[in-house]
Amino acid sequence: MGDRPATKGRRLLRLAGMTARVATGYTTSRVKSVFQSKEAAERDRIRTHEEAGELIAQTLGELKGAVMKVGQMASIAGDLLPEELASALSGLQREAPPMAFEVIAEQIERELGSPPAMLFDHFDPEPFASASIGQVHRARTDDGREVVVKVQYPGVDAAVDSDLAHLKLALRASGLVKVKRKVLDAVFDELRARLHEELDYCNEADNVRLFLDVYRDDPQVVVPEVVGERSSQRVLTLTFEPGHHITELDDFPQPVRNQIGANLFRVLAEQIFDLKLLHADPNPGNFAFRPDGTIVLYDFGCIKRLDPEIIEAYRDTIRAGFAEDYAGIEDGLVRLGARNLDGPEVPLGYYKPWRDIFMRPLLGDEPYDFGTSNLQQDAIKLVPGFLAKYLRSFQPPVEMVFLDRVVVGTYGNLRVLGAQGQFRPLLEAHLA
Repeated sequence: MGDRPATKGRRLLRLAGMTARVATGYTTSRVKSVFQSKEAAERDRIRTHEEAGELIAQTLGELKGAVMKVGQMASIAGDLLPEELASALSGLQREAPPMAFEVIAEQIERELGSPPAMLFDHFDPEPFASASIGQVHRARTDDGREVVVKVQYPGVDAAVDSDLAHLKLALRASGLVKVKRKVLDAVFDELRARLHEELDYCNEADNVRLFLDVYRDDPQVVVPEVVGERSSQRVLTLTFEPGHHITELDDFPQPVRNQIGANLFRVLAEQIFDLKLLHADPNPGNFAFRPDGTIVLYDFGCIKRLDPEIIEAYRDTIRAGFAEDYAGIEDGLVRLGARNLDGPEVPLGYYKPWRDIFMRPLLGDEPYDFGTSNLQQDAIKLVPGFLAKYLRSFQPPVEMVFLDRVVVGTYGNLRVLGAQGQFRPLLEAHLA
């Protein structure tokens, strides 16, 4: 069982020390490269990335909170960071070590006025799940309802701004991030806004009620209900909705996996194009699955409201991709904020190999097998040419940070699921 959360002073010292060590490591590497052969300098660069990644990942994992949450966003890290560093941070996707039960009990009593034993007929001291900003316990209410109680770690909300500031400073000091300061600042502003929302469990309760209303009549999507009398800003109690984790589906036949995959894709398309409201954390732990193909949605802390103009540009870019209209793709990327017009001009033919890779699951008439998909490996092969010629021609689009995260995360979930299907008709219904 984990210890108590780090105090603010200890967090600042740990993050400042991490920043200094990362910066020193990269400075040393750059000085050594002057006296090394090209091959030796490249080996040293990769080793420095790996060491920095391990240090940052270890520090963020121990401190939990906002910085660990950002580290978990592998899709965002993949846009901003070298592969070796992003790979180290991806280890933070695993479930975090839990806090001691007495810390959780004290937090519940502060928030709800009484200890768990007085508020619930039964409260399991062993956590049902643990994550970066809180953990979940199974419980039963006095009226017999089976519930889950999500409890935020003490002090996490007060440390968000300073945590993010130190993480951004570490990235800048290392020289790892090859985007303009203005773009990096805008990305971190977006992360900060979403994290403050996610740390307000009253806001999450409102989100749960909203999505419950959206999917109330959908037999293939389940959303829990809020138990308002046992909830507050830092404690959220929901009805327990059982289901299997994505790693527990070995006995599910392929047709059921395919149905689950179609439901995940359909829900994503509906949220983007119809609701313009995104369940924005695609971590596999935020979903559960049932033998009839039903999906259960958990964790509504991170919800992104999408700009209608961005969604229209996104729709047009996808249409252009299907039509192999590369001028249309260029125009769409400009409107999305992904194309930096201050960088080198990009020949339209440059977009074709990227289009052919990323749209592969939606092309052709045969069902696509996500379980054997190798999109990521194929895309990585294009990266050296991209870095050499066009790195300054593109930038992380701020309005797309969470949308990209969910699309990439859904692809990853479909891959783990081993789903097969031709989902283009489900998408085209929203492109018309």
